[in-house]
Amino acid sequence: MMNIKKWALAAAIAIAAAPAMAGSALQDILSEGVLKVGTTGDWNPMTMKDPATNSYKGYDIDVMTELAKDLGVEVEFVAADWKTLVSGVTSGKYHMTGSASISPKRAKAAGYSISYFSLATVPLTLTKNADRFRDWADLDKAGVTVAATLGTTQESQVKQFFPNAKHQIVEAPARDFQEVLSMRADAHITSNVEAKKLVQKYPQLMIVPVAKPKAPTPIAMLLPQADQVWINYVNTWISLKKERGFFDKIGAKWQLAL
Repeated sequence: MMNIKKWALAAAIAIAAAPAMAGSALQDILSEGVLKVGTTGDWNPMTMKDPATNSYKGYDIDVMTELAKDLGVEVEFVAADWKTLVSGVTSGKYHMTGSASISPKRAKAAGYSISYFSLATVPLTLTKNADRFRDWADLDKAGVTVAATLGTTQESQVKQFFPNAKHQIVEAPARDFQEVLSMRADAHITSNVEAKKLVQKYPQLMIVPVAKPKAPTPIAMLLPQADQVWINYVNTWISLKKERGFFDKIGAKWQLAL
């Protein structure tokens, strides 16, 4: 009698789970053989697009390629921009995104995976401004223009951190650091991860030697909010890969040590 009851319970659970699986992105991915990932291609070293070949490289690209491999499917990178990153997930344009800062605003519309690393925000300026800008307070003044890219976490941060400064919000494919290089802005803010790459590429840029970075933030993947089956799968995959050192290995490759 006990075995019959256990069998009946297992059968009931399987029947109840079947509709959820059928309506999940996970089932679509496995059925179609393609994982669609939204990525901006403008965040070094996370995701960088080569216009000549229309291909991508970076930390996110390696992570998503590995996820697709473990799923047994192909990966397709879908061009996205920061202002529509969330809507691309909610509309089904792609199954998930690459790395995105966790924010309450985004979480109102989309789901998140568990986090696999964290970053913080720092300001950058031209090296010729080294004596002018030494800490956060030096940037929060009338007469100072601080840039950020539309749709990024830094767009809201620039208004929060510098209420007294002028805010210059640019829209992709333009980028905030280009405003500094062209001297249309005095500074911009970005993640400490990207900041290190920018100063390597543009020696005329420098990280303002602030006492401490602001807004330490966990990073995760954006997923359809109501698709718990897909979220559970991705979280399980991340946990396993973290335990086996995959994220440490990829982080070292792309010099993500903070």
